[in-house]
Amino acid sequence: MKQKQIQHLYMRAGFGIGLNALNNLKSMSRTKIINAMFSASENPIPIQLDLSEFESVVQMNTTGRNNSDLKNTQELLKKSRKKIRDLNYTWIERLCTTEAILNEKMTLFWANVFVCRDNNILHFQQYNNTLRKHALGNFKDFVKAIAKEPSMSKYLNNRQNIKESPNENFARELMELFTLGIGNYTEQDIKEAARAFTGWSFKPNGDFFLRKVKHDFEKKTFFGKSGHFDGDDVIDIILEQKQCARFICGKIYTYFVNPEIDAKRLEELTDYFYQDYNIKALMHYIFSSDWFYEAKNVGVKIKSPMELLVGINTIISMSFVNKKQLFYLQKMMGQVLLYPVNVAGWRGDKSWIDSNTLMFRMKLPSLLLNNAQINLKEKGEFEDTFTNYYKQKGKNRFFKVNSDWDAFNKQYGKLRPAELKRLLLVASTDQDTEALVSNLLIRSNRDFCIQLMSLPEYQLC
Repeated sequence: MKQKQIQHLYMRAGFGIGLNALNNLKSMSRTKIINAMFSASENPIPIQLDLSEFESVVQMNTTGRNNSDLKNTQELLKKSRKKIRDLNYTWIERLCTTEAILNEKMTLFWANVFVCRDNNILHFQQYNNTLRKHALGNFKDFVKAIAKEPSMSKYLNNRQNIKESPNENFARELMELFTLGIGNYTEQDIKEAARAFTGWSFKPNGDFFLRKVKHDFEKKTFFGKSGHFDGDDVIDIILEQKQCARFICGKIYTYFVNPEIDAKRLEELTDYFYQDYNIKALMHYIFSSDWFYEAKNVGVKIKSPMELLVGINTIISMSFVNKKQLFYLQKMMGQVLLYPVNVAGWRGDKSWIDSNTLMFRMKLPSLLLNNAQINLKEKGEFEDTFTNYYKQKGKNRFFKVNSDWDAFNKQYGKLRPAELKRLLLVASTDQDTEALVSNLLIRSNRDFCIQLMSLPEYQLC
């Protein structure tokens, strides 16, 4: 398998690939490389923060509260919100270090499909791990599991959905954003689906349960079918619609293949996925297809902030001394994990870039790896975010990052400039960029790496 093809695969199925790993794969066939990637993601490990201090909250919700309990609960809820940030940092660390890179990339993808937000760390960690568990599984099982998650139930008001007064919020988003896309259902379908999900609730520990007295057991008509449907039945009927397979394949195509959809390829994937809704099989089919590696699909996707950040870490291992800076960095670039902008999630690709964000992203390698100072006067929109932060920090105007340059030098120190450039840039470079690179004063591969990562082409994968 050619180097650029391996790089393309690992850019899309992961966040890039280091030189040692690349050299280990060059002699292998495409089939073996892909099979090894899937094998590494067979048994995803859930993220497990230490949440023992929150067990009392579960107990109080089970046995009832008194006034002192309520005060204690409010304090724990405050701690819970802080733990969500810990989950954010832990997830990013997982993205940077995991061997199961495909499963984690799929988890990141699904987090922007089944969009959710919650301040209850017990429920939200469970939700994140549900994404991880089903990321390469069966889509029908996945949707049913998501529908029963307490975080989703709260986020889309399904816990308030009762037979006396059906709440349509979850039913609407289930079809509009999660499975079918707008315009592929009727308002009556929403009303009937909402009735089917009435009474769906959860216990304090996150387990699903049905409040039977609040569930509508009467007959419903949904997509032309009639019966005493519950939520699982509604999901079964939704997946019977080929539009569901087409909708999900469209999202997968724009994320993993190309932001511009090839209608012929989309129908090819739709036919394949519709057979059994096997996510793993679909992704294997995509990565094994010759057309996935065509030049028109290589280096044409704008990296998300997380792809950019983790991609840099793939080449130069680094860690933030102050984790709060990592959180603010995410805010600066417009993608804070676990804090989606709205129920539709991040739009991706070109929406990541404007004149402000592009300049900041191009400065990012120097900010992280070369102790470059942030110039607040040049930040424009970002000034509000970071000005307040630095007012509190006073003289601390640098990202405090520990970078493992010794490991970098061992792996990349002896590469010729052209080899390092070929490793870091997968997108085609124009004449201006080539002229700029050829005129750079290269003192070391360390400096040249930072310079290459500061080019516009490095924003592409």
